[in-house]
Amino acid sequence: MGVGVSAWALARAVSLRGQIGVVSGAGLDLILTRRLQLGDPGGHLRRALAAFPDQDISRRIIDRYFIAGGKAPDQPFAGKPVVGQKLGRRVQELLVAANFTEVFLAKEGHDGVVGINYLHKAQAPLLASLYGAMLAGVGVVIVGAGIPVEVPENLDRLARCEPVEMKLHVQGAAKGQTHMATFDPKDLLGENAPSPKRPLFFPIVSSYTLANLMIKKSKGSVDGLVIEGASAGGHNAPPRGRGELSEKGEPVYGPRDVIDLEAIKSLGLPFWLAGSYGNPQKLQEALAGGAAGIQVGTLFAMCEESGLSEKLKHDIIEICQSGDPRVFTDPVASPTGFPFKVFPIPGTLSDPEVYAQRNRQCDLGYLREAYEQPNGTVGWRCSAEEPEIYAKRGGDVEDTVGRKCICNSLLANIGLAQIRDDGSEELPLVTCGDDVSTILDVVGPKGESYTASDVIDYLLGDA
Repeated sequence: MGVGVSAWALARAVSLRGQIGVVSGAGLDLILTRRLQLGDPGGHLRRALAAFPDQDISRRIIDRYFIAGGKAPDQPFAGKPVVGQKLGRRVQELLVAANFTEVFLAKEGHDGVVGINYLHKAQAPLLASLYGAMLAGVGVVIVGAGIPVEVPENLDRLARCEPVEMKLHVQGAAKGQTHMATFDPKDLLGENAPSPKRPLFFPIVSSYTLANLMIKKSKGSVDGLVIEGASAGGHNAPPRGRGELSEKGEPVYGPRDVIDLEAIKSLGLPFWLAGSYGNPQKLQEALAGGAAGIQVGTLFAMCEESGLSEKLKHDIIEICQSGDPRVFTDPVASPTGFPFKVFPIPGTLSDPEVYAQRNRQCDLGYLREAYEQPNGTVGWRCSAEEPEIYAKRGGDVEDTVGRKCICNSLLANIGLAQIRDDGSEELPLVTCGDDVSTILDVVGPKGESYTASDVIDYLLGDA
């Protein structure tokens, strides 16, 4: 769905219906600071921060970012520290408190299961984010876009309030050189830092080979699997093979990319299927094939409770009702190098002319890649930044062609677009799965909106 689309309100609505409601864990520190600057409508964030274990941290965050009544519409959002290899005190406080806040609100007032989903590609903020979500009682941690073999053991250690570490993937690192990301709960919250309950862990995988690797290499327990096909929205696993493109310029997936569900079943873990499974027939097919259920994103992304802006929801529903929904699997849009599904909407960065007019810059940094500098330390670069800057940092300028600032555009998707010096706003870039037209089964040919409960009723039917 993207940053902040599956926010606490949507996850709570799904969980209240007896399903696993999952919040997106991407960029929650940034979302917290920007929503506070908008005046915290409804007071939800401040209510959650009032329940955070360390009230000194809560007060510092509110004092620094909260604006009563909200900032002026033409005023830029104040910045926050960019997350890097070494997390300063302010960064740690924001990461832990923001993840706590999102899960707390999703769980508030009920005992349903709430999960959180992270991108393994965004390594630097992950450890502190996990602890924050665990402090709020998150029930399931889901991690995709990578091979998160170190996460299960770190969940075990965080549950014991022990220091954790994770090897960073650093481009060009000298042989034998290891760079680590670290986090110690007691450094942040003191010797009496809480020891939260360990959540279940579900990695997102796209093959039996990767699923088997996760189970064998992880030192902690893998409790279930999310099996995601190439038609799912957001980031997709690259095709296996030579990386050929179709006539439309999309990655070509072949027989090697077909998931062997019988082999998956032999692993003995519960699994959920994702990628064009968001309809009653596919749900029944998944259950009949041994799955515990399905993961649904696109249908929920356009419902009333999702964080997507109302205008974008309306535009997407209208385009589907007009009979012309086209999803493009862009092989180069994301700085991560993973294919990224884009839903073309006029006036967004999916329009080549609009994209060409954007001043390229990387000021949020969640999808930067780490690289080893000549002095042996870690530097950071992003292929969506200015090509000259990327090249100065040792990157191949050809890798910048077609790259889009996913970080800023996904914030724009949820009404948190940054205002630039010239008064312009960052523009959206919408992602969804190939089966986006399925929303018509819920909203109808002339409807304007639908709820999360409508989606669940549609999927379960008479079940």
